[in-house]
Amino acid sequence: VQLQAFGGGLVQAGGSLRLSCAASRRPSTNNAMGWFRLTPGKEREFVATISWNGGSTYYADSVKGRFTISRDNAKGMVYLQMNSLKPEDTAVYYCASGRKSYSGSSASEYAYWGQGTQVTVSS
Repeated sequence: VQLQAFGGGLVQAGGSLRLSCAASRRPSTNNAMGWFRLTPGKEREFVATISWNGGSTYYADSVKGRFTISRDNAKGMVYLQMNSLKPEDTAVYYCASGRKSYSGSSASEYAYWGQGTQVTVSS
């Protein structure tokens, strides 16, 4: 499975962005999908995950109430709607395909990773 994240950019604090992740093959629709982010000097950070059918979602405390993960299995797409962005949300965001139908916040639970997309939030 190949994944490609896109939709990043430069936005002012308080603004919104919608990230998208495209999967190359439909088998990924049987798996959970997640978003992680990486900031220079920090470890990779879990952001959100969604179960194979979209029925279950889980968020990091730092983004809860501001970010929404969703998926469209018919299109092989996963989305991350980011609202009320803060400068500390600045990072490269990666989408990943889980090893199972439900995955948690550990990077080891994800088998395939896409190329990241840069999100920069200015103050």
